[in-house]
This record gives sequence, structure tokens and C-alpha cells, in this order.
Amino acid sequence: MKATGGKAIYGASLGILMLDARFPRIPGDMGNALTWPFPVHYRIVHGASPDLVVRRGAEGMLPHFIDAARDLVADGVDGITTNCGFLALMQAELQAAVPVPVATSSLMQVGLVNRLLPRGKRAGILTISASTLTQAHLDAAGVPEGTPIGTTEGGAEFTRAILGNEMTLDVEAARADNVNAAQAMVAQHPELAALVLECTNMVPYATDIRAATGLPVFSIESFVSWFQSGLVPRSHPT
Repeated sequence: MKATGGKAIYGASLGILMLDARFPRIPGDMGNALTWPFPVHYRIVHGASPDLVVRRGAEGMLPHFIDAARDLVADGVDGITTNCGFLALMQAELQAAVPVPVATSSLMQVGLVNRLLPRGKRAGILTISASTLTQAHLDAAGVPEGTPIGTTEGGAEFTRAILGNEMTLDVEAARADNVNAAQAMVAQHPELAALVLECTNMVPYATDIRAATGLPVFSIESFVSWFQSGLVPRSHPT
């Protein structure tokens, strides 16, 4: 048996482009490495604050994300994702800039999830900021027209703490914000049969949302786990 080189890092096939943030990343959060059952390789895009990316369209940051993606590829990753659903805006540009598969946003799942559901049912999106989730974001992720959108914006903790880049997070209050927003959306849209979490910081509350709504919940964790399974297929003894 001969081993072949060419990479600086081995075993971490998935590269994650990270926002430049300081808020707590609890287990389940994409930016907490303990969330993943496989190794990941992080790259912080300095200057890309949560407020800039979510509320201001990541203005001026595309070259920095491209540079960071290229650095990840140079390090040896086989695929790239990001830790913000709003970075769907950069999907096409990042795809064109690197020679590996790119999956920027959990929102890219919505169309697929719809195809799994019973006739007449559809998925809804739960986002951290409905007021700044534009049609351009949805189009870049291939989200079907008219998809219902719910948000934690009116809550007490989650949106404020994450987008405000706070040093502390009241986890139970954030959990309540996510559950309440999901329940409100389901009550308003009885045709919903699944939820897709736009925000990568919502993953710690996916179990609670599932229990409260009774609906399947898809997130960046489900999306990236599927993505990783293609980058590194599981071996089976023969």
C-alpha cells in the first residue's frame, strides 16, 4: 500500500467559513466543533460580523470570503460550507472561485424537503431576521416562491444576542424564542409539514422545535451531514 500526498491537512474534508463573532457557541451550534461527529476545518472571515452579513447584505465582504475559501482548499478540504444562511447570496461566486463543492446555506434544502412531503404540503423557513431575508437570498438558494417564513425577530433574546454579537446568551430564553416563533408560523400556515432552520445558531433548539410543532426539522446540521457523506462516503466491509 502506498499513501499519496499533496495536502497540508488530512481527515477534515469539510471546510467551514466562519463569521467574525464572539457570541457563545453552545453544543449544537455550527461553530462548536463538538457538534460534528466528523472532523471539520474552520476559517474565520475577519470583519464579517453577524450584523454586517445578516442585516447589511455582507457588503464588501465577497473578496474576503473567496480568499478564505481558497485558503481552505489549499489546506486540503474537499468541500466548503458557511455558518450563516444569509451567505446564500455568495453561492454562485464561491462555486466559481474554488474547485470543490460549495453548500453555503441551509436554505438550499427547502426545495428538496418539499419533494419529500405529502401532496399539498410544503416546508416553511424559520429565520433569525425575516426583515432582511430578501428575495435575492431566496432565489440564490433556490427557495420556491411563496414559501412561508417565520422569525425570531420579535423575541426577547435570540435575534438580539446573536446579531448584536453579545458575550452572553440566555439559552432558555433563546430556546423559547425559537419554539414560539415556530409555533406561530405553524399556526398561521396549516399546510406546513416540515420546517427548515435558516440560522446555523438555531440547531441547539431543533429538538425542542420538533417536539413543540410535531413537524420534521431540517437544519444546517442535517444539510452538512448529508454533504459530508458525499465528500467522505462511509466504508463498509465486503
